[in-house]
Amino acid sequence: MMQWVVHIIIDALVLLAAANIMPKVKLKGFKTAIIVAIIIGLLSFLLSWVLTLLLNVATFGIFYFLGLGFITRVIAYAIIIEIADQFSSDFKTEGFLPSLWLAVFIALVGGIVDAILF
Repeated sequence: MMQWVVHIIIDALVLLAAANIMPKVKLKGFKTAIIVAIIIGLLSFLLSWVLTLLLNVATFGIFYFLGLGFITRVIAYAIIIEIADQFSSDFKTEGFLPSLWLAVFIALVGGIVDAILF
């Protein structure tokens, strides 16, 4: 449970940082960042495996067999961020590319936090 709370807070901080750095990502405040991080976490829990499976089938598993499965996971995560964008009126990404970069940032920071803390 504590690991999930830490990831929500870290993801919210990454969302805030990305909103300040990237001009095509709009976020109102920390409360909205927490809500969006929870939405992204829930959608990731529910949909990530389905999207990753679909992307692996669509690419004939090329990335998986080459050891680059993280690419399909990042793309699935970007799709989840786009879906979360539709759920919250205070969070907007203008296009798929900012969502993709946001997915990369969240994945990198989450991986670093996991390596350090857990």
